[in-house]
Amino acid sequence: MGRLDGKVALITGGASGLGKSTGELMAQEGAAVVLSDIQSVEGEIVAQSIIENGGNCIFRSHDTTVEQQWEDICSEIVGKYGHLDILLNGAGVGSSAVDIEDMDMDTWRHCLSVNLDGVFLGCKHGIRTMRKFHGGSIINISSILGFSGLATATNYCASKGGVRLLSKAAALECARKTPLIRVNSIHPGFIDTPMVAGAIQRRGPEFRDYIESNVPMGTLGMPADIAEGVLYLASDASKFVTGTELVIDGGFLAR
Repeated sequence: MGRLDGKVALITGGASGLGKSTGELMAQEGAAVVLSDIQSVEGEIVAQSIIENGGNCIFRSHDTTVEQQWEDICSEIVGKYGHLDILLNGAGVGSSAVDIEDMDMDTWRHCLSVNLDGVFLGCKHGIRTMRKFHGGSIINISSILGFSGLATATNYCASKGGVRLLSKAAALECARKTPLIRVNSIHPGFIDTPMVAGAIQRRGPEFRDYIESNVPMGTLGMPADIAEGVLYLASDASKFVTGTELVIDGGFLAR
């Protein structure tokens, strides 16, 4: 028996990185997985790989900043599977590596739109959909930079700090209503994903040196490390957990 047998999961940002790894693990644990992303070619490849390994998976193109697309994908999931049990709001963009005095409004707004507005819309429509059936679990990907600042990442830090408190407020709204919907946030540290690789490329090799010298465990984490945390919060093992912050960072915030 898998830990997610009979459950239906929607994973945004599912074409790569944390979303890809989580989709693979959830399918292994018995969930019917719906991956969504704006990277359609990559997302279809991930979904096909999951199917070839015995999993139940489909991919849908999905811009998480567009509300109508949330309505459409939730409606399709209910029509195909009958219910939605798990939502991972994993779609996101990285920091701009621009000093605040040089940041234009388009750069600021794009980061906030994807990282915060998209999570708000996911919570809104995820809760609406889950409320009609058995309830469920919503997991929002924030960051250690939702706790701690980083120079030239003001837009990213603001967006991830927003996700942290949005998650808490949504959890409190849902905690005394039935069916129960739990809302939690995960705060990855520096993980070996395309997003972090891009940050290292933009900031230069000294940024990798910064990471490895400031993470007590001395290395980047792996996407599977985050996927295991998502699995816990998605499963019934965490049935008394809501409004919490799961930090998976190799000890970064413990310093």
